[in-house]
Parts: sequence; C-alpha cells; structure tokens
Amino acid sequence: MKKILLLQVFCLGFAGSVLSQTYTDAIMMKKKEICFAFMYDQGTWSEYWEGSTLITNDNIGTFTRSTYMPMIAYGITDKLNVLLSIPYVSTKSDGGQLAGVKGLQDVNVAVKYEAIKKDFGKHRVSALAVAQFGTPMSNYLSDYMPYSLGLGTQELTGRVIGQYEFNKMIYVRATAAYVWRGQTEVERPYYYNNGSYYTTFMEVPSAINYQAVLGGWALKHNLRLEASYNILNCLNGDDIRRWNMPQPTNKFEVTQVGFFAQYYFKAIEPLKGFSLMASYSQVLEGRNMGKATGIGGGITYQFTF
Repeated sequence: MKKILLLQVFCLGFAGSVLSQTYTDAIMMKKKEICFAFMYDQGTWSEYWEGSTLITNDNIGTFTRSTYMPMIAYGITDKLNVLLSIPYVSTKSDGGQLAGVKGLQDVNVAVKYEAIKKDFGKHRVSALAVAQFGTPMSNYLSDYMPYSLGLGTQELTGRVIGQYEFNKMIYVRATAAYVWRGQTEVERPYYYNNGSYYTTFMEVPSAINYQAVLGGWALKHNLRLEASYNILNCLNGDDIRRWNMPQPTNKFEVTQVGFFAQYYFKAIEPLKGFSLMASYSQVLEGRNMGKATGIGGGITYQFTF
C-alpha cells in the first residue's frame, strides 16, 4: 500500500490524483503481510474541454471533487496479493444552481501477481499482472455530470506492469491497461449519442490507459519520490454538445503529470510500520473533461498478520 495512484476514473470532473500498494506499482506484500491505508484527494478545475475546445462555464464556476479512500492490501503469498478499496466522494461548485452530491462510489477488488522478479547484481527487473473489478456501491445517478459520484457501471481492468531498478536507488516503470466498461442506467428515456437512442441504458465507452514513472529513494531508503506521466483514452463515444451537460457516453481523454512523495518511519520505533504520503497532479490535455489540479495525502500502516 505504498503510494497514491494518479489515475482512477477520468471524465468531466473525475480527474485528480487518486489512490492506492497500488493497482499500478511493482510493490508486493509478503505472505501474511497486511497494509491499511487512508487517503484523501481534492481535484479542482474552472475550465473544461467541450470536445476538444477548452471553455469556462459560469453555471459551474470552480468545481471541486473530494475523495476519501480507505484501502487494504494483503499478501496471500509472496507472489499473489489481493487489494480492496471503497472511495467516498463529495462534489460541489461555486457557480450556478446545481447541487453537489456525496456518498460511496464504487467498490474495487483486485488480484496482483508477480510473474518475474530477477536480480542482476544491484539491479532488478520485475514484471507483474493485475486483474481488477469495480462495481457501484449504490444506485447513484450517473447521468448528473460533472457532479455524479462515478460512471455507474461495472468495470473490468487488465493491467501489465514492468519495472527496472538501477542500483536499488533509481527505477523506471511502465504500465498498460485495458478498461472494459458496461452499461449504466439513467432516468431519462431518450438520449443522443451520434444518433437517437430511446432507452434508459447508456453504453459507457471502454478505455486504454498508459503510465510511465521515474522514481527513486533518498534518506537511507526512508523517502520515496516519483514523477509520472499518464494517458487515458476512451475507445469510442461522443463529444459534449455545445453548452450541454456531459453524459456517460462521452469520449473522455486525458494527459496528466503527477508527483508523489512517501516517507517511512523505519527508524522511530513507536511509528515503525507507518508512512505518510503526499501527491500533486495536473491535467495537461483532455477531451470532454475538466482541466483539473489535484492535491492529496494519506497514511499507511503495514504489519504481519
């Protein structure tokens, strides 16, 4: 449970730095090790992309999405871990008349397998695979963007991770994932998605996700620092129509950079097993989503069960 993820869900209002030993890193819990984490992230934006056009909207003003994330990781074996997270989300804006919402979003469970871990002197190569499933915790309204808690659909993600560590100090990591998404049910009986649909079910576009990370250790391996570059692109979908609300069928795209720090209290006996985390992220380019800035923090506690 070693760091904060810089990608979770990407759509208008959903971008920030969110969370996780994570679904995207090369860290594993040993057998019977367990890690609890609690993390907070706040993403804000005052501009968003309507299709590929960056605009402001006085009916929204500055939008804020806050995410509170409890998470647990457990080592079934040294090579196989299971992870569980349930975020609580609240949304608000300082313009217009639309009210924000709050509540539990989606439960996510994942299994993470370390296929390769090979040392070459002081260097190390790792390769891992992750299978992740997410489903809504409640019947929240997904067709209320950007204020909705989430996309309101089931997701199934397959991810591969590769990492090379130099001298046990500096490392580079790359990940690639395919995110399958199903349908979400909405309250209106008609919607437009490059054509007219007379149904209460919307097809939510699936997506691909890539991440590149440069990281390193300092202060006798007590401090971990990372810089990341993230891309998520939906494989289909429509654009937000001029001055209309976004909807779950939109084609969301994002390019984001992030920075992360984590300090482990290894030398302080009463705090041994604890760590503190901080993160910052910025959306650089997007489509049908907010140009969000995210800040976050968290605490973890790791022990042998």
